[in-house]
Amino acid sequence: MENQVVLPASSEGYDRDEEPPSPVAALLSGAAFDSSNLAVIAPPVTRAPRKESRAKPFAPEVSPPRARPASRTALFRRRFYPRVSPAEWRDWRWQLRNRICDVASLERIIRLSDDERDALSHEAENLPFAITPYYASLLSPSDPAQPLRRTMVPTMAELERGVGESDDPLNEEGMSPVPGLVHRYPDRVLFLVSEVCSAYCRYCTRSRVVGHHGRLGSRAERWRRAIDYIAATPTVRDVLLSGGDPLILNDDTLEWLLYNLRRIPHVEIARIGTKVPVVLPQRITRGLIQTLRRYHPLWMSIHFTHPDELTPEVARACGQLADAGIPLGSQTVLLKGINDDVETMKRLVRGLMSIRVRPYYLYQCDPIVGSGHFRTSVEKGLEIIQGLRGFTSGYAAPNYVIDAPGGGGKIPLQPNYLVGRDGDDLLLRNYRGETYRYPDPA
Repeated sequence: MENQVVLPASSEGYDRDEEPPSPVAALLSGAAFDSSNLAVIAPPVTRAPRKESRAKPFAPEVSPPRARPASRTALFRRRFYPRVSPAEWRDWRWQLRNRICDVASLERIIRLSDDERDALSHEAENLPFAITPYYASLLSPSDPAQPLRRTMVPTMAELERGVGESDDPLNEEGMSPVPGLVHRYPDRVLFLVSEVCSAYCRYCTRSRVVGHHGRLGSRAERWRRAIDYIAATPTVRDVLLSGGDPLILNDDTLEWLLYNLRRIPHVEIARIGTKVPVVLPQRITRGLIQTLRRYHPLWMSIHFTHPDELTPEVARACGQLADAGIPLGSQTVLLKGINDDVETMKRLVRGLMSIRVRPYYLYQCDPIVGSGHFRTSVEKGLEIIQGLRGFTSGYAAPNYVIDAPGGGGKIPLQPNYLVGRDGDDLLLRNYRGETYRYPDPA
């Protein structure tokens, strides 16, 4: 059969970057949905000959406030990859094939501390190390305490198990009706479509499976069972694709997933959780955009950590996604010594707003094993929210949440603005610490 979207045999699937055929035409044709016939191959689609597009570029180059100069990455490429052309550097598949994954490759570009070198020698006991050449260009070559470097390069503190830490602190496996699917909330599910990321954050809450091929079982079988479960559970209206990172899958594979989810009548919304626009902005290609925009309503949550990530490359990638009609929200983990002060967080949220990303969640770091050196006090998080609320746009103030250990779900936290009651009046404290009355007869 021609024009079929075939589930790739590869577990990572980043070998193609062409615009895939669009099965959405078949979906809109009115064919009845049969949950027992979730084929691995999407229906054939007849395509009209492609005409040369005269559309305007998806997004102009936009430099957010205080973004790093574009020359930093260019200078890095010329110094460490002198034989790599600009076109190769911009190829997301080249970036993935050339990820830095070992001590020798990393020492070529940064001066490792003894602590970092020792930790890298224990990689088999921990979350793997990998980083794209693009994101490596943002790391300090000499300062182990630089925020971005701390989030990517392991230290020996990761091998320490603190009080209350566990491999699966959110009890995702206990709430998994089929492998790779978490059903915690009544109307939505978390679909772990990949075990692979383009770069590995050292505080990853899924380090028990991420980076370890096969931990979730056969991908094809896992996906079939997950989609069967969603189709058989009419309360599910919202599906979050996560992992690993869904955007390292190729366009055909993403199309297969989105098509088979959108053909389920009760699935109203699909969301993608990703850090790819930050660590691999080259992945946001015209082909990917054309694929994603077929499956609205589609939302995207992007994992940002620090304002130093707001480069022109990232601004362009987010602009392309926003121009495709995809609402963008950020998810940021509060990390000690990295983003745990008001001024750093204010720079981040304001920069995100300038590239059309709505600061959505500020997470208290999950108590994953080896995360003690990253976790702040909850009081520190409340202090940051109080320093943002009223001092920057309300759109730029994220929701501060704790994902309750044991699987209790996200619990929002706010500074206490309600002072108390005086007769028929509520006593309220504003962002400046001033007290006001609001009439509220009992």
